[in-house]
Amino acid sequence: MKPVTRTLAAFPGRLSALVLAGFWLLGAPSAHAGLFDDDEARRAILDIRQRIDAGRAATDALQAETRRLADDNAQLRRSMLDLQSQIDVMRADLAKARGQDEQLARDLAQVQQRQKDMAQGVDDRLRKFEPAAVKLDGQEFTADPAETRDYEASLALFRKGDFPGAQAGFITFVKNYPKSGYGPSALFWLGNAQYATRAYKEAIANFRSLLAAAPTHPRAPEAALSIANCQMELKDTRAATKTLEDLIKVYPESEAAGAAKSRLSKLK
Repeated sequence: MKPVTRTLAAFPGRLSALVLAGFWLLGAPSAHAGLFDDDEARRAILDIRQRIDAGRAATDALQAETRRLADDNAQLRRSMLDLQSQIDVMRADLAKARGQDEQLARDLAQVQQRQKDMAQGVDDRLRKFEPAAVKLDGQEFTADPAETRDYEASLALFRKGDFPGAQAGFITFVKNYPKSGYGPSALFWLGNAQYATRAYKEAIANFRSLLAAAPTHPRAPEAALSIANCQMELKDTRAATKTLEDLIKVYPESEAAGAAKSRLSKLK
């Protein structure tokens, strides 16, 4: 024990304690087993020093690794935050793009609707100038929209009792549309408007124009009867009788023929 004690006395107190602790850790021999000599003590101390240095190196390495992992973790977190920021920006850009796409889609739909409306408007306007099929007084023909408009306007005046206005309207119509399918009907109502205003001679002329232009027209028998009425108003009984007789002969199955027979009986 003395050689060890003398040897330990040569070291500082802390190192002596470490050496003693090393002895205990290494399983120091019991007192009765004997004492280490100076070489053994020196080797023990060196061994302890090596172990301590190795432990410190391992600790330093562990701490360094821990710091490196911490740095890596911090860097990873920063990278994740940057990535999340980029994702948020991309989401915002995508939402903005979607909003722009939706607005573009709405704008396109509006433009297409306006184009459709414009096309429909053009078609409607063109249709106003295109001839259309008309059925009037049992006759079918094609007429321009202007013809239909002017004819119906004049007829509306007649039905309202505005006979002078209707007369002027039908005169203008016959002049403007000499070949119109409305022609026979226009002449018929013109003659009736003139009859209503007591322009009997003018009425007779227009009724005769109807018979000459369209003798088979459904209004022809009525036109012939109207001629006879005008002649009776003019006190031309002879002419009226001849007109009624011709009416019965040419249109025997018509309602006008029945009326003509009744009037003939009164004239005779």
